[in-house]
Amino acid sequence: MAEPGSAGLLAGQSGDAQDRTAPTRRGTELSMLAFAAGLVTAALMLVEGNQNESLSLRILWYGLAYLALFGIAHLAVRKFAPYADPLILPCVALLNGIGLVMIYRLDLAGAESALQSNEEFQNAVPKQILWTTIALLMFLAVLYVLKDHRTLTRYGYTFGLVGLFMLGVPAVLPSVIAPTINGAKIWLVVGPLSIQPGEFAKILLLIFFAAFLVSKRDLFMAAGRRVMGIDLPRARDLGPILFCWAVSVMVLVAEKDLGSSLLFFGTVLVMLYVATERAIWVAVGLALFVGGCLLAYQLFGHVQVRVASWLDPFADYDRGGYQIAQALFGLGTGGVGGTGLGAGRPDMVPLANSDFITAAIGEELGFIGLAAVLLVYMLLAMRGLRSAIAVRDTFGKLLGGGLSFALLMQVFVVVGGVTKLIPMTGITAPFLSAGGSSLLANYVLVALLLRISDAARRPQTGQRPKPVNQVPIAEAGTVMVERPQ
Repeated sequence: MAEPGSAGLLAGQSGDAQDRTAPTRRGTELSMLAFAAGLVTAALMLVEGNQNESLSLRILWYGLAYLALFGIAHLAVRKFAPYADPLILPCVALLNGIGLVMIYRLDLAGAESALQSNEEFQNAVPKQILWTTIALLMFLAVLYVLKDHRTLTRYGYTFGLVGLFMLGVPAVLPSVIAPTINGAKIWLVVGPLSIQPGEFAKILLLIFFAAFLVSKRDLFMAAGRRVMGIDLPRARDLGPILFCWAVSVMVLVAEKDLGSSLLFFGTVLVMLYVATERAIWVAVGLALFVGGCLLAYQLFGHVQVRVASWLDPFADYDRGGYQIAQALFGLGTGGVGGTGLGAGRPDMVPLANSDFITAAIGEELGFIGLAAVLLVYMLLAMRGLRSAIAVRDTFGKLLGGGLSFALLMQVFVVVGGVTKLIPMTGITAPFLSAGGSSLLANYVLVALLLRISDAARRPQTGQRPKPVNQVPIAEAGTVMVERPQ
């Protein structure tokens, strides 16, 4: 006959055994990665077949490099984050692969044009593969070093200071080190190396604001005066949001970068709303941002030029409006179904492999193909938000939500600029565009999302508490209970 409490102990052991054998879904991740690899390989073959009417060994090498890189990434996730969401990495791999396909397609067009004009041309795909390799090494390093995302809260204020420094340093350095490229002063150039520190600053600032809002959440929950039925925040609590507003306007004015300004301030507002569930903070923030933009428009000439090119790019077609006009022509040429991979002229759009790569996709894959790419972005962000909702700690919820929204906001700013919904920005499409800084920062972002997802999905493996034998009421001692004041 079992002793009292043994049934509960056995039940706890059984539940613990079940938890230890919970599925990790890494097989699902591997099958989705294989599907992405097949899709990318077929796209490379279509591009070269349509462009050169033959196939070369370069496709084999590019395909093998792609398989090797994401095979290693899959093994790292299997080892260091086995319970992470199985769809996050395949979505990233597919987006990165589509970007490689479009960059390769533009390389072929550029090489043909250079051959006709007897000029030298350097392919961008090998450099993009190199940057992807370095980015995945950083991805592995984050997964290996960061065992628990909650440890980031210890360094929240340090990350905030470093992030602000990285965000503002291009604005104060001389043009020799921080030149104005494509109308924005957001780069640091040292010899052959160039880096965009703002890409890394956004992640550091997201970590800081998540840690700050966890510790100061009650500060933003209190309401001040009630005006026209709306509970306004207290005046002394507006300091942090006013500071964020000042920083975003500084970036807009000093660095001529509307994209980073909008991304930074919009993400902070969303995190503040998630932390407090008070829509008034979003309203106050939007009013401040709109007011700052109007003031900048009245005071600074370069802002007026950007807005004029946005409102009517054809009025200044030969100068400021040429790029956006060519992008609109390309999207119109693609129509619903697209011209086909390798059958369009996306190389006629300046910076088609970086800032305007979504225009190239829209031309050759059409509205359907571009919509499919945007749906992959949406799926990636939704899985990140789902992990943020499921994780058990408040810091993880805020950080996961902020990272996911930052990804969506970045896509909105990029596609909005290409389609003339908002003024043009210097932000690149995550994982698609050519460039090292964006790839490095976004793979760190994905590693953080996977770490949060692993914590959210990991089963509780500790033994359940054993039932305690209750003493009969007649034999129980007297317990003094102090009444709360």
